[in-house]
Amino acid sequence: MNNDQSTTGEDTSLNNLREEIESIDRELVELIARRTYVADSIASVKSERGLPTTDEAQESHVMERAGQNAEHFDLDSNIVKAVFRLLIELNKVEQRESR
Repeated sequence: MNNDQSTTGEDTSLNNLREEIESIDRELVELIARRTYVADSIASVKSERGLPTTDEAQESHVMERAGQNAEHFDLDSNIVKAVFRLLIELNKVEQRESR
């Protein structure tokens, strides 16, 4: 195999991996959208019941679960928890704006 063929094979493999990442990214965005939709529904229920936007006990539970899930998949729990903090903050901002 000459060098051109080797490079072409490596490029194909790299492109396939990048396509897989692109597909995963789409799935992640879809999951974030679904999570946001459900969080909006929760906000509506909270509003109807006169409940506060922030529920620190629930946020702690979500963060603990995120850390456990991270460990289950052998991921850095601090990074996963940081992502969930961002998601929670996004939802809280949207809940506040909708009231």
